[in-house]
Amino acid sequence: MKKILPFLLFFLGIFSFSQEVSFETVFNDKISIRAIEIWDNKVWYSGTDSKFGFVDLKNPQDQKQIKLSEGRLQFRTLGQNKNHFYAINIESPALFFEIDKKDLKSKTVFKDTVKTAFYDALHFVNDNLAYSFSDSDANDNLKLAILKNGEWSSFKNDVILNKGEAAFAASNTNIASNKKYLWIATGGKASRIIRLNFKTEKFEIFNTPFIQGESSQGMYSIDFYDDQFGIAVGGDYTKQADNINNIATTGDGGKTWQIQASGANAGYTTCVKIRPGSKGKEIIAVGDQHISYSSDFGKTWKKISDEKNLYVCEWIDSNSIVFAGKDRIAVLKLKF
Repeated sequence: MKKILPFLLFFLGIFSFSQEVSFETVFNDKISIRAIEIWDNKVWYSGTDSKFGFVDLKNPQDQKQIKLSEGRLQFRTLGQNKNHFYAINIESPALFFEIDKKDLKSKTVFKDTVKTAFYDALHFVNDNLAYSFSDSDANDNLKLAILKNGEWSSFKNDVILNKGEAAFAASNTNIASNKKYLWIATGGKASRIIRLNFKTEKFEIFNTPFIQGESSQGMYSIDFYDDQFGIAVGGDYTKQADNINNIATTGDGGKTWQIQASGANAGYTTCVKIRPGSKGKEIIAVGDQHISYSSDFGKTWKKISDEKNLYVCEWIDSNSIVFAGKDRIAVLKLKF
């Protein structure tokens, strides 16, 4: 079903304009989806009930779905390199599945049987390097798994998290990377940025002014344009209308963060993505109750859709974004 929604009317100085967006649902199923990837003109997803599959973006009738396990596993992670997809279920034991892109045959290639295992995000830096972030162990150590040259292993480090500091498996986007750094966003009792320098292999931790202190609060999603400019969004999933200190940007690679649009945005947000080709200026964000857009590096926001129960997004190209969430996948096209 296709809807044409009025986009917005707002002012940039004395210049005003209005546009439209189109919104089309391309997939329906009884599933919750919080992780997606784009490949081969298809949107690939993992979700509840061990489900994994794709929808062809040019021909949505072309779909395929398989189950990675006979058990009812919940997947909130998905990543890819040139030959495989990878997905990790939440909760223990965490099973790391490798899916061959040629025939979609899958196998378990790594297991984490620690009781506290709960993998929130999986991120590929390049074809040979990926990281996955889990809630910490009983000793509050930063818990990471690494895929390096085809082999998964635990990534040992000396980073200690605060009591009650964890992360949110909301959209597979609390990890980001660029040429120099890997960034991890935490939330809960503390909401901080953990930065790994690829060259020195050392971690740094930076405090943020983001809303934090309760288990439901903090950064849920981050994205970086380059090694300097990045954006973080989130809030409190138990108070979704609250919009104080839930968006922030950095201009120095994550060291310091500036709150943006506090009290002037659509509230709790689970995923943020910078528009390709915009150099960080244009940004899309989605939460359970809204889709929002910024055209000024995240300083101001306009709600462009009241679509509900969408959690994750990814740009298909500079004018099209795919969204996924409760029971559906949809494509939004911008006409500007």
